[in-house]
Amino acid sequence: MRQRTQLLIIDPQNDFCDLPPDCRPASAAATTAYAPSLPVAGAHADMQRLAQWIARQSLQLDAITVTLDSHQSYDIAHPAFWQQGDGSAVQPFTPITAAQMRAGSFSPRNPDARERTLAYVDALEAQGRYTLMVWPLHCEIGSIGHGVHADVLNACREWQSQRQRAVRHVFKGMNPLTEHYSAICAEVPDAQDPETQLNTALLQHLAEADTLVIAGEAGSHCVRATTEHIVQHIAPLWGAEDFSRIVLLTDCISPVAGFEAAQETFLQQMRAIGVRCCTSTAFNL
Repeated sequence: MRQRTQLLIIDPQNDFCDLPPDCRPASAAATTAYAPSLPVAGAHADMQRLAQWIARQSLQLDAITVTLDSHQSYDIAHPAFWQQGDGSAVQPFTPITAAQMRAGSFSPRNPDARERTLAYVDALEAQGRYTLMVWPLHCEIGSIGHGVHADVLNACREWQSQRQRAVRHVFKGMNPLTEHYSAICAEVPDAQDPETQLNTALLQHLAEADTLVIAGEAGSHCVRATTEHIVQHIAPLWGAEDFSRIVLLTDCISPVAGFEAAQETFLQQMRAIGVRCCTSTAFNL
């Protein structure tokens, strides 16, 4: 059955949401109170608006896909992977370049990973899209932070009950040796790991949509990378470069602090090729 109206929610996870204390999930087994590890300013309100939009559009919405950033502590973009030249820890929000690795300023804690890591950073920089960033440990598989924002989760649950169909989930980021901002493919695909390569099944599913609505976090990174890859690869499946079929809900997307310009540039580029950029209150299916 053709799914004419689809919603793609990118990484609506607790660790990315600036949750107020009274909205943070609790665990009986937790020894300390949960706090989001990589909160995006405005993301909690984004997800509340998105949940309200899902509720209003439920009968017109044929499919929902949720992507989930999914990492382990040992990950090329986490502090546990890295050390400074003197053996000291690398702090979150530290960018690392190939030149710095060659100079000995940074290296993997596991010396056996150095050659492969340097080749990865070289390949990443050659693309010109991102510099490797050491983020705080986030979206650790099985953690509270990996879970979906409660309002979005409840809205999806109600939609499933009403429409009698399941939400599709896409996990990304489980390979510890490549960054995976985009749900379509990793930044530098691993030839030995099909899950880092082009996700043709997801693309074919999204291509069934006459209208593809996109929201999530963060607009400067995972929303941007996923949308750019969709634009790059979906036109042959549609048979035309009609990007007006894509809608970005701009009030359900926010940037990582310090990367506001990256999100704005991304939105400008999408508008220029015909992608519709609308608020959730202004756009109806």
